[in-house]
Amino acid sequence: MRKHLFFGLLLATTICGNSFAQSDYPTLSQTAQRIQKLSANHAVELKTLTKTAGGKEIYALKIGTGAKDQKPAIAVVGGVEGYHVLSVELALQFAEKLVGENAKALESTTFYVFPNLSPDAYAQYHDALKYERRGNAVAIDHDRDGVAGDNGYRDLNGDGLITWMRIADPMGDWTTSKEDARVLVKADRAKGEAGKYRVFKESVDSDKDGKFAEDLTEGIAFNKSLSYKFPVFEPLAGDIAVSQLESRALLDYLFEQWNIFAFVTFSPANNLSAPLKYSAGDARKRVVTSILEKDQATNAMVSELYTKTVPAKAFQQTNQGTDGDFFQWAYFHFARYSFSTPAYWNPEYKGKTNAEANFLAWSDSLKQDTFVPWTAIKHPDFPNQQVEVGGIKPFKLVNPPFEKVGEIAKQHNDFILKLAAMQPKLEFHQLKSESLGNGLTRITVDLFNNSPLPTHSEMGTRSRWLRKLRVDIDVPADQLISGDKVKLVDSLGAFEKTSFSWIVRSKGPVQLKAGAPHAGFATQTVTF
Repeated sequence: MRKHLFFGLLLATTICGNSFAQSDYPTLSQTAQRIQKLSANHAVELKTLTKTAGGKEIYALKIGTGAKDQKPAIAVVGGVEGYHVLSVELALQFAEKLVGENAKALESTTFYVFPNLSPDAYAQYHDALKYERRGNAVAIDHDRDGVAGDNGYRDLNGDGLITWMRIADPMGDWTTSKEDARVLVKADRAKGEAGKYRVFKESVDSDKDGKFAEDLTEGIAFNKSLSYKFPVFEPLAGDIAVSQLESRALLDYLFEQWNIFAFVTFSPANNLSAPLKYSAGDARKRVVTSILEKDQATNAMVSELYTKTVPAKAFQQTNQGTDGDFFQWAYFHFARYSFSTPAYWNPEYKGKTNAEANFLAWSDSLKQDTFVPWTAIKHPDFPNQQVEVGGIKPFKLVNPPFEKVGEIAKQHNDFILKLAAMQPKLEFHQLKSESLGNGLTRITVDLFNNSPLPTHSEMGTRSRWLRKLRVDIDVPADQLISGDKVKLVDSLGAFEKTSFSWIVRSKGPVQLKAGAPHAGFATQTVTF
């Protein structure tokens, strides 16, 4: 009897366990549990950088072995946009697989993982009212009318989703797409196309100023409030760059992590399937607005690696950065190699050229419920006009079904590990010690960067922000007859070398050391 009871309980436990398997993107409490579990691993240092205005933690994971701060590091960043819930899961899965299956990579590389930089906005995914939120929980008067958040979204059809509303108007700017009548596109006046609708996010004019959803009940968007090309006076940006608790805490933390040589950010920006283009004129501006020439070559090389590792073709993806975003800040202001990818694109389907029409055709083929049919409603601000509510459901266009995330994560984990394997690698070669008589010895050696990546981005060298390579010879000053005891090298290109020579009065041995935290260190003992 006991035996049967035991197996019955075991079977029930198994069934229940399977029923609670993850079927959707995790809640904030679920991500926090996974992060805490990671922190139990000896290779993981967990730090709470701050809490947002909504009381939610901003976590930083430093993952490595040995002298973590003296190894080149990659930072993996998720949640820069709150509606991009995929990005949080990819960052978390990378950290989990790193300590669980890819720990060997920690022997040479340190990894920083920031799973979610927009937790206030991310929480909207699991809220009763779902919409693609960007801002945090700070109360902001976006339209500067003296009242914060007094004209936000309104669920007009009661479905718990914020989609779009279209108002029939022959003077409107919008019409239906020829590829899919459900999709709205701007009327092309140059081709003689007439407008049919005015289009707004689902809302009412609460403050009676003739505008809709211009004063949202959300605060500042992390990915619109960084210091590079800060969009002054735009909604969701704030009045001052890096003004929020989470952005300030992150940057304060990063400015102490000298060993980061590259960022991989999961965000709408994309310079991996489509590398940035160099512009000589923009690169010469006082405020540089083009990737520098040598860095463009590096970007193209890494992009090729990415497209081989992540074969999904980007569908008309042209977003290579927006004002105030994190991806551009990491390159233009922090001077590191900065790579960004949405990580997922809806596949091209039946020759569609419009992204939304393509998405709907593809999702229809899979019988997925991704669209709210246009439905007539009565709208208080348009009492005598036809108003309909509908559109693609929130989150569906940029986040794949959760069952697809595992494969997407695996491909991007592989890419990040391949990028880590390309990190700068300093080595001493051609070491010679030659006796000159009278107790004098000449030491010559080549310092070689055995990597396809330069030790410094061109932006890092130009801004003089990254630490230079420091080459030391460990002999007392009175025994160094010729050569520099400390020599600084601006940078070494891919597979580039530079040579050094000293004359010492010493009986040996002599220690040589060269490097910088973001490029790693090489040591050599000279015996004679």
